[in-house]
Amino acid sequence: MKSGAPKLTHVIPSQGRDGVAVTSLGNEVFVVRYGRQQQVEVYDASTFTLQRNITVRGLGRWSRGLAACAHYKCLYVSDIDHSIIHRAELSGCSAVKKWSVASGPAGLSVNKLHNVVVTCCGANKIQEYTTHGALVRGISLRQAGVWNLWHAVQLSTGDYVVSEDESPGVVSVVGIDGQVARRYCPSPLSDLGEMKYPSMAVTQNDDILVADGGNNRILLVNSSLGSARELALPVDNGIQSPQGLCLDESRGRLYVGEFGGSHRVLVFDGVRL
Repeated sequence: MKSGAPKLTHVIPSQGRDGVAVTSLGNEVFVVRYGRQQQVEVYDASTFTLQRNITVRGLGRWSRGLAACAHYKCLYVSDIDHSIIHRAELSGCSAVKKWSVASGPAGLSVNKLHNVVVTCCGANKIQEYTTHGALVRGISLRQAGVWNLWHAVQLSTGDYVVSEDESPGVVSVVGIDGQVARRYCPSPLSDLGEMKYPSMAVTQNDDILVADGGNNRILLVNSSLGSARELALPVDNGIQSPQGLCLDESRGRLYVGEFGGSHRVLVFDGVRL
């Protein structure tokens, strides 16, 4: 981490709902909560006041992925209950379209081609779609021994880094052929110990931020998966079961959504990686 310590500058409260996924685009922050059907909250990224709600009709209770695309000015929401991706327009209209995907869509990300990458935990597969819902590719990870997928992000190399929702947790880099290139799975005897139920965000340099949900911490793993360290993020009583991560490098800001405790979104400024 570069000079300067990160600080907790804002907390978005739970609104009485469990868990959270979070992403940002421009001067807006988007939050979806488990159990709050058909609603995505939109906050101002400067004042953190609630601006509006986006209604996503038909969205189920378990929405675990959220990703925003600056190119197409849209928001993607995953729907595990119905194996659907919802796409909401952000450029002045409220149009929402949807398409079916493989079983159990969880984590979402947007790659450099402006396509949406869907992690399908039920099918143990990564699927990539155009913004209009046309399938670009599907990558099965069963034969590679990668299970319980949670999140996948395409790296600058074209490979994908994936996290497995397990204890002990695993982060792997896989190719478009579905083969594992390298893995990070620290032993319980290592300095950091095992990860538990990891989810991710990726920096511009392909380093990996891991929300180590079962250990209530955020790790920074280098792009080679050869080393890692815990980030010092000051929070009274600590971070509680972090799950949703969103890194805004242009602002030096990290959003952390808690699955446990008070189910907050924690906003850290001064994060330089």
